[in-house]
Amino acid sequence: MKKILLILFIPLLSFSQNTNNLFSKKGEVYFSFDYKNKHQLNELSEIISVDHKTNSEIAYAYANQKEFTAFIKLGIDYTIIKEEPLNYSQNSKNNWNYYPTYEEYVDMMIAFADSFPSICKLHYLGTLNSGREILIVQISNNVGQKENEPSFLYTSSMHGDELAGYILSLRLIDHILHGYGNNLRLTELVDNIDIWINPLANPDGTYAGGNQDVWTATRYNANWVDLNRNYPDPEDGAHPDGNPYQTETNIFIGLADTVNFTISANMHGGAEVCNYPWDTWSTLAADDNWWQHVSREYADSCQANSGNGYFEWNNWNNPFANGVVNGYDWYTVNGGRQDYMNYFKYCREFTLELSVDKTPNPNDLPSLWDANYPSLINYMEQILFGLRGIATDSITGNPLKVKVEILSHDIDSSHVYSNLPIGNYHRYLYQGNYDVTFSKSGYYPKTINTTILNNTSTIENIQLVPINSTPTSVTEEVTRKTKNLFIDVLGRNSKQTKNSIELIKTERSTLRKQVTLE
Repeated sequence: MKKILLILFIPLLSFSQNTNNLFSKKGEVYFSFDYKNKHQLNELSEIISVDHKTNSEIAYAYANQKEFTAFIKLGIDYTIIKEEPLNYSQNSKNNWNYYPTYEEYVDMMIAFADSFPSICKLHYLGTLNSGREILIVQISNNVGQKENEPSFLYTSSMHGDELAGYILSLRLIDHILHGYGNNLRLTELVDNIDIWINPLANPDGTYAGGNQDVWTATRYNANWVDLNRNYPDPEDGAHPDGNPYQTETNIFIGLADTVNFTISANMHGGAEVCNYPWDTWSTLAADDNWWQHVSREYADSCQANSGNGYFEWNNWNNPFANGVVNGYDWYTVNGGRQDYMNYFKYCREFTLELSVDKTPNPNDLPSLWDANYPSLINYMEQILFGLRGIATDSITGNPLKVKVEILSHDIDSSHVYSNLPIGNYHRYLYQGNYDVTFSKSGYYPKTINTTILNNTSTIENIQLVPINSTPTSVTEEVTRKTKNLFIDVLGRNSKQTKNSIELIKTERSTLRKQVTLE
């Protein structure tokens, strides 16, 4: 069952005089209008929030009172769509065909951490004015400790009425926790990844009608702001929507500042497609081929694990939309979290549109899980692939934060940095040969050539030489490395002393050149 929509045509003149009445009970309005071309749609997208139901002729959109007032001044005919509350019957939550109350959701998140304390930790990211919490669980074999492993993020439902990902995220947490120690693949993911999952990024929107159910959920938050237009934008800068950063926005900006996520995904609804960067401009990402690879992997797996054409959505009647779409090719979004994470936080994030029905019938949730959970695991596993390693000072061995840049490749902030306190870096690339430069102020840069294969990891540990290295420190470094080589060589073949000594001399000469000239 889909959300009931009552179509009301409102004459432009009379309605423009009565916007106060329209917004007297609800701070957002849903409407449709005809548009001329994609250029016009992109311009309108800077004023209102275009909805995924939009097709090649008719646009659907949300707006608060300020946004709608700006829209009607353009003189475009529109149709108000009155959304009636949903009224689904629900079965046992043990079958995951159930939307919990807000209190049940909180209890579930607490129970995850309480039941699996050695691998799961619950974080309270912040409290909203309503008293509702932004919650996230962290899953790792050494939860809460910094290790040489990448950090992964799943979040869902920043649009409060797009709820397929809400339940799928809860079930994913449960699946991973119960699989640890029982399923080899899940165990290896927990042992090697710092996993963070936030099922509900906009609780005020989801429970706009009260904590007891989700049937009157809204897209916007309690301040009637679209949270997916509220982030700093690569092209439009700070506050692209003209609103202050919301509490929810600041919470996730703070999380990204604290945890160096290297891959993430943001779950939405209203379509069935992987939406990859960029949303804000037409320039293709430096790693467009990698994005197409991982997006295609996600979509193909969904199609293979479902029926009835799931994830073969094609809203624009173009072949590129077969479960995968470039964000700008769909329609432009300014202030979206996807572009913020990619551009400002050097994290690879795409947007998952999980269901044409924004709030699916609860009975459909198990089939959505069956179709998506292999893809959710596959995408999470991508964080272990690509180019990775640790960057250190060649003299002290201390970890460094260095810039990792692909020559003749990186554009639009696609480079990455190694992360302290470990010094580990993670650079995701489509298969091929690449020249990679590692640089840091006060150190000589170093460039290497490396080969990347899809779905495979390539490890390159890097040592950078300080510019102010003294001859004594260089000599000490050569001596230290030579001692280690001597022990290693004799251990490999202790009976061939002469050959071992010659090998040490050769490697010592090479080391001296490396340490002096790097």
